[in-house]
Amino acid sequence: MQQIHKKTLQDLEFPTVLEQLSARSNTELGKMATLDITPYSDTKELKKVLGQTSEYLSSFSNENRIPNHGFDTINGELKLLQIENIALEVSGFRRISSLCETLVVHKKFLKKFKEYYPLLFKLSNGLEENKIISEEVGKVIDKFGEVRDAASPELKYIRQQMNEVRSKINQSFGAALQRYQTSDFLDEIRESVVENRRVLAVKAMHRRKVKGTVMGSSKTGSIVFIVPESTLNYTRELSNLEYDETEEIQRILKALTDFIRPFSDLLSDYQSYLTHIDVTAAKAKYASEMSALLPDINDKKQLHLKDAYHPLLYLTNKLKGEKTWPQTINLQPENRIIVISGPNAGGKSITLKTIGLLQVMLQSGLLIPVHERSSVCLFDKVLTDIGDNQSIENHLSTYSYRLKNMNHFLKKCNASTLFLIDEFGTGSDPELGGALAEAFLEVFYEREAYGVITTHYANLKALADELPHATNANMRFNSKTLEPTFQLVLGEAGSSFTFEVAQKNGIPYNLINKAKKKIERGKVRFDATIAKLQKERNKMAQTGSRLEEEETKARTEAERLEKLNTKVKAKLENYQELYDHHQRMIQLGDKVNTAAEKYFLDNKKRPLISELLRIVETENSKRKKTSAKQAKAKQAQKKQVAQELEKKIVKVRQEKKIEKKKAEKAEKNKPRPVFKIGDRVRMFDGKAVGSIDTLEKGKAIVNYGMFTTQVSVDQLELVEAKK
Repeated sequence: MQQIHKKTLQDLEFPTVLEQLSARSNTELGKMATLDITPYSDTKELKKVLGQTSEYLSSFSNENRIPNHGFDTINGELKLLQIENIALEVSGFRRISSLCETLVVHKKFLKKFKEYYPLLFKLSNGLEENKIISEEVGKVIDKFGEVRDAASPELKYIRQQMNEVRSKINQSFGAALQRYQTSDFLDEIRESVVENRRVLAVKAMHRRKVKGTVMGSSKTGSIVFIVPESTLNYTRELSNLEYDETEEIQRILKALTDFIRPFSDLLSDYQSYLTHIDVTAAKAKYASEMSALLPDINDKKQLHLKDAYHPLLYLTNKLKGEKTWPQTINLQPENRIIVISGPNAGGKSITLKTIGLLQVMLQSGLLIPVHERSSVCLFDKVLTDIGDNQSIENHLSTYSYRLKNMNHFLKKCNASTLFLIDEFGTGSDPELGGALAEAFLEVFYEREAYGVITTHYANLKALADELPHATNANMRFNSKTLEPTFQLVLGEAGSSFTFEVAQKNGIPYNLINKAKKKIERGKVRFDATIAKLQKERNKMAQTGSRLEEEETKARTEAERLEKLNTKVKAKLENYQELYDHHQRMIQLGDKVNTAAEKYFLDNKKRPLISELLRIVETENSKRKKTSAKQAKAKQAQKKQVAQELEKKIVKVRQEKKIEKKKAEKAEKNKPRPVFKIGDRVRMFDGKAVGSIDTLEKGKAIVNYGMFTTQVSVDQLELVEAKK
């Protein structure tokens, strides 16, 4: 593919898309990179970038969200690394460390979920992972951005010395403070801080009585700030140690810079990768906001945009809470050029810009807001002539500019070109300009270019009807309200509704009639015929929609009745089978009854048995005979059922035995009752209840009323104790 001209991108408002895209980037480099996006010249690279954006978009709708990719630019640090004997600042090391850590997190995540994001994984996998830089920076600089004491033994020793000196300064200052406070030489505030040093707040009248160095005075001059003499020596020592600390820190940072310098190219690659990820994430966010996706890309030169939205218009209307009308358009070898006609403010230009902007966006690696069943092809060139391009600086009129543009089209136009022309042929005498536009259109057609044009010229509408691989289209217009519906209809030209719109806007009727008389009668009739056809088409579309709804309702009702009919039929069949069975049983009963009556009268067994055998054989002959194999299978099935039943019975018996043993065991373990005379008892294996008359040596005489018996107390169980 070749690059698309900058003028085309401006005509289609592509820079505005890039500005909106830039606002969705997280990093400064990402914002700059989005503004520099242009259509790709390499088809393979384009498809890879589109795939990466589509993968990132899918991460918004699943649980495996891609980690944060934010980073601070290290361009300044990369330039400094090119200079020998220089040390980076602490903030620069922290930015470099953060960049490396972010890259490692990304590589780890994409490796884990490479099945979900294969293209993004492939992109990250090409980078060498480096954890050493972050580790080395971490050894020197802590999370608060301070150089660690342990960065070197010398630094650790210096800071220990500094702490000791600070302690001595505090002690000596505290002693001086106490001494001069007792002498009432100090002001009420007692002390202050000047140039990061603790100073005594001495009353001006006593300043000569306090030994030390004067660091200044208050605005009124009533207080003099003095460093006590006892702390001065320690202060000088601290200053020397602070200088040593600075020198050591500088040496450490220079050594760390020297360690990182060989990795400059790798760090540059890391930054480029994360910038690319930021741009990809911005594209995915932008796509998510306007429900964009990656359509099928074909090699058959077919451009089928279904339910396509103009991105800028869609997002603007979304903020306002207004509806945006989608368009469906189809360009293919059999239908290469579409001529859109119809009234002004009907949506012709926005339809033209929608096609062009979506094509440019897709060829620049952005997803587009279309239906998932859309299919697109790629063009080497996209040529546009949109809007009033009058140039004061170049002293060109609109028509002159358009002629220059058409000349450019003639040089560039071929079978891999998509041309988009708004208000084709305007800017000159209608008849002459229309004739020239017709000639241009014929040339574009002969070169097999793809294109969409908008026009009011009748001769261009007629030409589109005559050419086999071109077609007319119009923006649907409500003839009653004279309001646009913003819906593109392929297959017929559109009326401009010139006089109808004029009448609606309050132009007097007699003036409109006067205008009609001034033009050719044929043109008025032609435009009126087109307007009438559009009205008829609208009526047909409404009728078709109504018939489609009725057909759907009828189909649903037919399905319901069919189901009901099936159910009724099944029930009737069941009833018929039941009726036939009952009739057969009645007939069989009648035959047996007749044989019984005959036997009752003559009492002859042989004829009775013969008759019964005949009846049984007749009935058996009606039954279906089973094969030996089927009978064997049935017998085996019965046997299996019997075995399973027997197993269940055995299992139940075993369970009962176990329960009985448990009960007996519980009974044995149960403490024996102590019987008394008069207790009502019964034997374990009996049901009769009696009362104990006498008890002696484990024996009891039990009175059952009619008789008495002597039994062992071990064989008795207590029914009711004597009250």
